[in-house]
Amino acid sequence: MDADDEVFLEGLRFYAYHGVNPEERTRGQRFTVDVRMRCDLRGAGETDDLTRTVNYSAVAKRVKAIMEGEPRDLIEAVAEAIAADVLAGFPPVRVIEVTVRKPEVGLKGMFLDAAGVRITRVRG
Repeated sequence: MDADDEVFLEGLRFYAYHGVNPEERTRGQRFTVDVRMRCDLRGAGETDDLTRTVNYSAVAKRVKAIMEGEPRDLIEAVAEAIAADVLAGFPPVRVIEVTVRKPEVGLKGMFLDAAGVRITRVRG
């Protein structure tokens, strides 16, 4: 049985133009992204070999390209694109969890610390 190890990125920050409202597309807003990737890290730990793990710097660059790339209406679509890209590009990742947040959201007279989505996708 594979170990239930994890490589993670927390609090990646971006300024991007995702959203359904016109002002979100023209003015943009801040986003934060967390990525958790389950994979077996035993080989990397035993050998000290980067090729036997998930290079989180490379994952962060892919997340950045998606976040700062083509605007999407829904943050659900942003999270799905990140999950699909990481699963396709990093074979050791068996399970990925992606959280996309819009910090300091205002909703008609209310203010929230954040609103967002969290998805989990499994290889295969």
